[in-house]
Amino acid sequence: MADKLVKATASDGNIRIIAAITTELVNEAVKIHDCAPTAAAALGRMVTAGSIMGSMLKSEKDSLTLKISGGGEAKGVVVTSYADSTVKGYIGNPSVDLPANSKGKLDVGGAIGKNGNLVIIRDMGLKEPYIGQVPIYTGEIGDDLAYYFTVSEQTPSAVGLGVLVDTDLSIKAAGGFIIQMMPGANDLVADLVTYRLQEIPSVTEMIVKGMSVEDMLNYIFEDMDLKIHETMTPAYKCDCSRERVERALISIGKKDLEELYNEGKTEELKCHFCNKSYEFTSEQIGNILKGVK
Repeated sequence: MADKLVKATASDGNIRIIAAITTELVNEAVKIHDCAPTAAAALGRMVTAGSIMGSMLKSEKDSLTLKISGGGEAKGVVVTSYADSTVKGYIGNPSVDLPANSKGKLDVGGAIGKNGNLVIIRDMGLKEPYIGQVPIYTGEIGDDLAYYFTVSEQTPSAVGLGVLVDTDLSIKAAGGFIIQMMPGANDLVADLVTYRLQEIPSVTEMIVKGMSVEDMLNYIFEDMDLKIHETMTPAYKCDCSRERVERALISIGKKDLEELYNEGKTEELKCHFCNKSYEFTSEQIGNILKGVK
């Protein structure tokens, strides 16, 4: 089933919902970074969350960065997303693969660890970006984001994220949702949604059964005035370029650049997000130095 993101409301606009199927997106991310199963689940959940949260941004120039690092073997995951629901990301240790947890699932929480923070950075073109952070709650990512929204943004939220890794290490199903109670929602509505979320199959189970995003939302919000307002196509997209990498090279400072130039070697810089390599010869580094004050 093709990837799709849906924005919707329910209960007369008192519930905001963004849900997505991201199987193709996560497959692309996992392939680029050559992830082992536990790493694939961790990165997949993060890029899914990033795509959904990016779609909440108001302007196409805005960006959102999610970082989670809890001292575990995953060595942290970083994701950047945009208002068109495109996303890019990387995991510090793509080879991490732990035994299944007590529920028989991939142990994402164990790989991430709990000794650290979940950090959300919104860059909206202002002088300073907005930075919010909370201590890691479980390391399972969905729980941590729900905790962040509820504590840091005072918006009671349910976050479901799922990645099903197939036997050939490809991604069989991936997707997720963020459901938020708006200020007008009463406790009965919140309790009903909580009850239904406890009773439904996992996101990946529903996708494997062939359910579309709309099917999933109709299933959860039956008789709750569900209205779908917008659909988007989430995708993995890296916007690196030689010019951007050159700017990063300049940012290390004149002294370090001079040292590189004096070594007379070709420098290879690799993009963290897509693993594309950019080579700079000694001569090219010399030309860059001429423009550095």
